[in-house]
Amino acid sequence: MANAYLEITLKIDDADRASAAGVYNQYKAPFLDTVKGAKSKELLVSEEKVQVLHGFDSVEDAKDYLSTDLFNNDVVVALKPYLKADPVIDIYSVV
Repeated sequence: MANAYLEITLKIDDADRASAAGVYNQYKAPFLDTVKGAKSKELLVSEEKVQVLHGFDSVEDAKDYLSTDLFNNDVVVALKPYLKADPVIDIYSVV
């Protein structure tokens, strides 16, 4: 069970959602296999937005992920062509 969550909210046009989902699928396994404290990763889609919910062992692990090469050099670069606004990033602890 996760003790912390990193939620990244993305504004992506409907026409680009399948491509953005491809990025999610491409990097899900590397995230779960290589990121310290990674527990889960879910893609949430609504009519208004797309969210990626990452589960971690701790808030520190969630914060640390944001500075990894996987996040900055792979995921962010791959998603950039589809983003219509800066992502909204929130970190939550489970109480």
